[in-house]
Amino acid sequence: MSLRHLLAAAAALVSLSATAAHAADTAKVAQGELHGATAGAVTSFKNIPFAAPPVGDLRWRPPQAPAKWTGVRDAIALGPMCMQMRQVTVDVKQSEDCLQLNVWTPANFKPGAKIPVMVFIHGGSFTGGSGTNALYDGTHFAERGVVLVTVNYRLGRLGFFAHPALTAEQPGAPLADYGMMDNIAALKWVQANIAAFGGDPANVTAFGESAGGILINDLMASPQAKGLFAKAISESGFGRIPGQPMAEAEKIGVTYAAGLGVTGTGPEAMKALRALSAADLSKAAGQVTPIVDGKVMPEGPAAAFAAGREQKVPYIAGGNSWEASLFATATPLDRIAAPLHDKLVAAYGAPADLKLVNWDLGTESAVIEPDRLLARLHVRNGQKAWVYYDSYIPASQRATIHGLAHGGELAYVFGNLPDKERVQGTRTIPAATPDDRKNSAAMTDAWAAFARTGNPTAPGGPAWPTYTPAADTVLEFDADGVHARPAFHKATLDLVEQMSAAAAGR
Repeated sequence: MSLRHLLAAAAALVSLSATAAHAADTAKVAQGELHGATAGAVTSFKNIPFAAPPVGDLRWRPPQAPAKWTGVRDAIALGPMCMQMRQVTVDVKQSEDCLQLNVWTPANFKPGAKIPVMVFIHGGSFTGGSGTNALYDGTHFAERGVVLVTVNYRLGRLGFFAHPALTAEQPGAPLADYGMMDNIAALKWVQANIAAFGGDPANVTAFGESAGGILINDLMASPQAKGLFAKAISESGFGRIPGQPMAEAEKIGVTYAAGLGVTGTGPEAMKALRALSAADLSKAAGQVTPIVDGKVMPEGPAAAFAAGREQKVPYIAGGNSWEASLFATATPLDRIAAPLHDKLVAAYGAPADLKLVNWDLGTESAVIEPDRLLARLHVRNGQKAWVYYDSYIPASQRATIHGLAHGGELAYVFGNLPDKERVQGTRTIPAATPDDRKNSAAMTDAWAAFARTGNPTAPGGPAWPTYTPAADTVLEFDADGVHARPAFHKATLDLVEQMSAAAAGR
């Protein structure tokens, strides 16, 4: 072969190699082609629009289809977080144009490969947080053969807002729960496009924590989410929260608008509100919560499960041993009359410091007993459910912390534990130990096994029994490992159930 032919052959090989390398980092979705980035065994695609920017006249409207693009869109850097209704301590851009998602997939993925998919909905009290948070990096799920997706959704009064002028403006349309609609739109985008990343649209697990866990429970109760996911996990999902009545939400909306100088309930009010800046609309304005609008959210999850109207999919619910860290100064005992008050104090061990009773009661009444309730109802409706309880605390903190704080499981679920000690706000986060990483691996493996098979018992891991009311078995992640606990906290949870029933009857 001549030198010219050898050079030509070498050039062709280089070209083929470059094309193959580029193809491994590209995906073609309905809007156009994406170029991502590969690191080790994982390829990621970031800042992918799943809906049109909800700005201008699209503010406070259901999400619209995203625009197509020509050429190849760069998808190697995270996009902005949605406007935060609270102080942000990280240097990340905020924008009202924020409806993007991020995808992590095995580096050797082939389009249409039928890889299980997990879509994560972040927490943050519906006023903050973002799918761009480094805590939710999906690398460790992708390393386990799962396509991991994180989502941004509208927050604060940009995401959850009712007003008589909006109701009059859009008769018959879904209203108020724009952040929830964003998550439905993201799940629809996943159904239409995830095969381009090797994912299986028929095997999608939706999961979320805190506000995201609440949204998972609300999506379980929403007819508009039917068929968009095959399994669900609610972490710290506050399952008894009923949602805010529409009439009450509209009154709050009128008061909120008046605080911004906008009065009236006619078309001029919406024009004035849409003329305000996103920053003005993101100023703190009280508690934000999903709203029972009759369409996106016809009812709260407890009511839907009780009536058998929830999504018929395998379901995991769970929480942490110190959920009350979220409201550590609350005193729920003060609202309970004898003899139930005295029974609760005795059941929780009657410590001299009733603060500890309030913490345990707050934890179990807000999260742990509602987990049991939804699991019981789901099983009664012929479905499979599993319940977990996470009490694992790093050894260096066990003498000083009452339990695992709200949100404390997230670093373990995602496997993103710190290699070095770091300071987060007023807390010091210790470097991960081998025991920490073992606990983390057990959680990530269980979540990934559930995504793959619909059963969270991982190969080589501890058996996680399905929940039944008769056995009342919960899987506990604790300092001694991972253990199935029959009749879990039955004495206190039965009393908390009585307390909740009494409160509902008032």
